Amino acid sequence: MAHQFLTLRLIEIKVGKTSYSYITSILDPNILPSYVVADLYRRRWRIEEAFYTVKRLLGLSYLWTGSINGVKLQVWATWLFYAVLVDLRDAVADELSLPFDRISLEMIFGGLYYFSVAYDKGKAEDPIQYFAAKENQDLGIVKALRKPVSKLDLSPFPTPS
Repeated sequence: MAHQFLTLRLIEIKVGKTSYSYITSILDPNILPSYVVADLYRRRWRIEEAFYTVKRLLGLSYLWTGSINGVKLQVWATWLFYAVLVDLRDAVADELSLPFDRISLEMIFGGLYYFSVAYDKGKAEDPIQYFAAKENQDLGIVKALRKPVSKLDLSPFPTPS
């Protein structure tokens, strides 16, 4: 049995003091630049975060039924609700003039209960206005600021930080 060898390209990128390594079979950096690889991985990771959130926050890690139709309905409804939460998160971020990532999806989800109570009492009509209101800041919708992440250094020979 003959062994086949696969030639791979190692891409190393430094972000602040952290180094990231990626391996690809696309050898030509003109076809696949290193910054594109880093961006693709970041986008892939966002998908993984979405799956994690849907399983953990919205309970899709447990199936309510064994029937194929029931499972399809649960999966479809859960992802639809996730999309609504993401849109609500985006609208609240716009209303507060904040970046999308500063709004907590988990706290929006948890805050829906409080919005429904306020709605039932006639004290709220619009969830976007409700979550953006100063008097509801205690819901924790806006994430606290963290230490800024270093900029991505794509130079061929990054300088030490």
